[in-house]
Amino acid sequence: MSPIKAWFLAARPKTLTAALIPVVTASALAYSHGVFQPLAALYCVLFATWMQIAANLINDFYDFRRGTDGPERLGPERAMAQGWIKPRAMRIGIAITLMLACSAGSALLASSATPLLLVGVGAACVVFAFLYTTLLSYCGLGDLLVYVFFGLVPVWGTYYVQAGTTVPEVWWLAAACGLMIDTLLIVNNYRDRDTDRRTGKRTLIVMLGERFGRYDYLAHGAAAYVCAAMLALYGHLWVAVLAMLYLLPHYLTWRKMVEIRQGRALNRILGFTSRNMLLMGILITLALLIEKREIISTLL
Repeated sequence: MSPIKAWFLAARPKTLTAALIPVVTASALAYSHGVFQPLAALYCVLFATWMQIAANLINDFYDFRRGTDGPERLGPERAMAQGWIKPRAMRIGIAITLMLACSAGSALLASSATPLLLVGVGAACVVFAFLYTTLLSYCGLGDLLVYVFFGLVPVWGTYYVQAGTTVPEVWWLAAACGLMIDTLLIVNNYRDRDTDRRTGKRTLIVMLGERFGRYDYLAHGAAAYVCAAMLALYGHLWVAVLAMLYLLPHYLTWRKMVEIRQGRALNRILGFTSRNMLLMGILITLALLIEKREIISTLL
């Protein structure tokens, strides 16, 4: 394993979709309101990307140290568990990615009327990146963190740094992103439920059972669509129309998850879920851009 490939795999590039969808959709919402600022949006993308990579490295490091990242894990193999990256190198990698994330975030402060608020939000992102792996994911609070740091924080933050204010649509979009992205965590916890139970990781699925996890996945996707469709109440009708296309692949993925039920084959469901999330993000973004450019009215 070459060092470059080892670090590439440790960054878990497939998870970056979850970091980018809230930023891109919130930027599309800002564009539809005529307040889009490309440079601010770019800094948000960079901050979200580097924070996600840092969180992945932190997760790799602390799971390895706790001994919960052994060969019995059903998920994609980790860099430290494989011996590709040594602990000291991983600590340096975490420090570098956090510095890059903070640098991108700091670039937003000069143009903000509330820089202290942004500093507090950025600091919370860093703190909870550590708390997720070291504490909160072991006591059933992982889903709550997804709602906050993949829904509320990135959607609100991205819109706020561009518009200087917020609007009701932001909260519905944040809820849609948080619920949709949490389906990825649900699949991960559903797949690892037996291993998590043995290692003392008390996820909601460990505590409430396989049946709960099965229907929790289905309900999250449906609820994500409902929240996105609520933007129609504020004039974004095409979001409700186009986002409906997400429901069928989400349902089919759920059916496949129920058929597989356990084992490494559920890694396929992770891939399908990531694809579905990307589809939903593209549909919401496309709907908001179409409305602004009035392409539909021109075609009709």
